[in-house]
Amino acid sequence: MDISRFVAEGTQFDRKAAVERKKVKDWLKSVCAYANTEGGDLLFGVDDNNNDVGLKNIQDDSEFISDKITERIRPLPQFIMTSCKTENGKDLLVVHTLKGYDPPYFYFADGRMEAYVRAGNNSIVADDITLRRLVLQGNNLSYDAQMSAYRYKDYSFSKLRERYNSWMGKSMTDNNMVSFGICDANGFLTNAGALLADDCPIRCSRLFCTRWDGNDRSGGRMEALDDGEYSGSLLILLNEGLSFIKRNMKKMWKKTGTSRIEYPEYCERSFLESLVNALVHRDYLIYGSEVHIDMYDNRMTITSPGGMPDGTSVQDRDISDIASTRRNPVLADIFSRLGYMERRGSGLNKIREAYLNAANYRPELAPEFKSTQSTFMVTLWNLNYSALEPESTYEQSEANSTDSLSKDERSALDAIRRYPNITQEDLAKLLQISRTKVQMLVKRLKDGNYIARNGARKNGTWVILDK
Repeated sequence: MDISRFVAEGTQFDRKAAVERKKVKDWLKSVCAYANTEGGDLLFGVDDNNNDVGLKNIQDDSEFISDKITERIRPLPQFIMTSCKTENGKDLLVVHTLKGYDPPYFYFADGRMEAYVRAGNNSIVADDITLRRLVLQGNNLSYDAQMSAYRYKDYSFSKLRERYNSWMGKSMTDNNMVSFGICDANGFLTNAGALLADDCPIRCSRLFCTRWDGNDRSGGRMEALDDGEYSGSLLILLNEGLSFIKRNMKKMWKKTGTSRIEYPEYCERSFLESLVNALVHRDYLIYGSEVHIDMYDNRMTITSPGGMPDGTSVQDRDISDIASTRRNPVLADIFSRLGYMERRGSGLNKIREAYLNAANYRPELAPEFKSTQSTFMVTLWNLNYSALEPESTYEQSEANSTDSLSKDERSALDAIRRYPNITQEDLAKLLQISRTKVQMLVKRLKDGNYIARNGARKNGTWVILDK
C-alpha cells in the first residue's frame, strides 16, 4: 500500500500512533465524522511527527477497532480495514470510512449520543444547524425541496413569470410551477417556491449592500457612501444587487485609432456569477443571516451563509477540479432554466476566466475564494485600482481625473517623501491604518516605480523615483 499520501492530517485523514483502548472516543469520533461528511482514513501506527512506530499486535487491534465501531456508532457506517508493512518491517493499519448514505451517524457512550463532522483536520460535535442538515440528507431531501405551510394561491410570481417569458419566449403555466418544484399538486409552496415569491415570506432571505469609503470599514472620511437592504423574491435580490454594483462602479476607457478600449472596474460576468451562486447555493438553514455585497475602493466581496457542502475549504482546493455539489438543487435547476447558471456547475471557473480575459487584468488581481464552515466569500479586485501606467492616457467616463494614484497611495507617498527613513510600522501609525494595508500600498508604489528601497530592510531608506 502506498502511504505517501498520508503526509499531514487533513479533512479526510488522521494519524494515530496506537489504538487507544481506554479513550476510544479519541479515534471513534473521527470515524463518526467521516461517515457524516465525505469519508476518510485513520492511519494507525504513525505518530504526529510522521514516524512509523508500528502496531505490536495488528490482529488484536483490528478486531478491537471493528468491535468498537460496531458497538459505539449508530447507524453502523461502512468501513474497510487494510494492513501493510513499512520498509523497516513495522505493521500499519488503515481504517477507511466511506461517506454514509444514512446520516446522521452518532457516537454512543455513557448514555449520551453525539454526531461529529469534520472541520479542517478536526472532528467536532455537529451544531443544531448541521444536525438538521444531516437529517435532511439522510432522508434524501434538501431544504429547498421541503414543503412549506404557504399556499400558492396567496402569493404572486410576477418577477419569475417575467424572466421566464423573456428567456423562453412563452408564458409560465401552473403546470410549470408544479414540474419546476415550486409547489405541489395540493397547492402548497416548497421552500424554493417561497423564496421565489414576489413577497417572499422567508425572512432570512435578504441582501445587504454597502459601498464603504476606503479599503476597509473604518478607513475613509465617511463610514459608507451608499447602502441598501433588500428583501423579496430571489430574482428581486439578484436584480437589486446587480443594480447596486453597477451604480457604484466606474468605467475607464482608452482611445485607439478607430475606436476605444473599455476598462471596467469589475467584470460583469464575474459579479453576476458570484451573486447568483451566493443566492442559490447559500445555506438557508442558518437563520438570522443574509447575503452581503461589500464594495471598497480596491475590491468587492460577496459573502453568503454556508461553507462548501462537502465540508472542505475552497481555498485548499483546485478550482478547476471541484465537482458540482448543489446544496439547493431545486433552486439551481430553476435558475438554469432561467438562463442564470449552467447545470454542469462551472460558476467558479467562469468568475476566474472572465478576469483572465479582461484587457486590464493583472495576475495579482485574480479573484479569490474563501470558505469556512459557515460562510463562503468571493473577493473580486478592482481592475482599475492603482493602474500605474503613466505612458498610457486613461480617461474616466464619470470623472475627468488624470491622477492614477488613490488617495491612500498619495498619502503614503507624501509621508515617504517627508520621512525617507520611515519604517512600515511607523507609516501605519502615521496614517492610522493597519500594517497589512501599509504593506499593500508600499507594494503598489514599488510596482509602479514610484519608490524604491535603498539598503537593508531595517536600516535602509526610501528613494522617490522620477516619473
